[in-house]
Amino acid sequence: MNSKPTLAAAERKQSVARNPRATHDYHILETWEAGIVLTGTEVKSLRSGKASIKEGWARLRNGEVFLEGMNVTPYEQGNRYNHEPVRSRKLLLHRREIERMIGAVEQRGLTLIPLELYFKNGRAKVALALGRGKKQHDKREDMKRRDAEREVARVARMRGRL
Repeated sequence: MNSKPTLAAAERKQSVARNPRATHDYHILETWEAGIVLTGTEVKSLRSGKASIKEGWARLRNGEVFLEGMNVTPYEQGNRYNHEPVRSRKLLLHRREIERMIGAVEQRGLTLIPLELYFKNGRAKVALALGRGKKQHDKREDMKRRDAEREVARVARMRGRL
């Protein structure tokens, strides 16, 4: 029997938190996967699914990327070793990826937004996106398009029942 795990087993993702407002408020231009520097009690809280990235954003500081505004609920059994719920967390990326981010954020005025927080092969990762803010009319157009797609799908289901 082959002891090597299959590709599907190696690429397993266990999602912890998502940011549904990101695609509503921003045009997503590019995405990256970044590791996160965490303490032990933060990892335990994340494994139990107690985190929120809805208010989160990424900031470039001294050639490094930090995730701000992410809330990780303190671990119940953590007592005095517990972490601060909302603190700045360093993201782990390759130098060239960081340089591309610096160029896009500083020259083109774009924003870094966390899309999803998950575990991949036992390590905490965050999907980070480069986004441009949507105007109000863009948001309305997206809502109209989604409603139209939903209506088409509903009609197609009704025809299938006849």
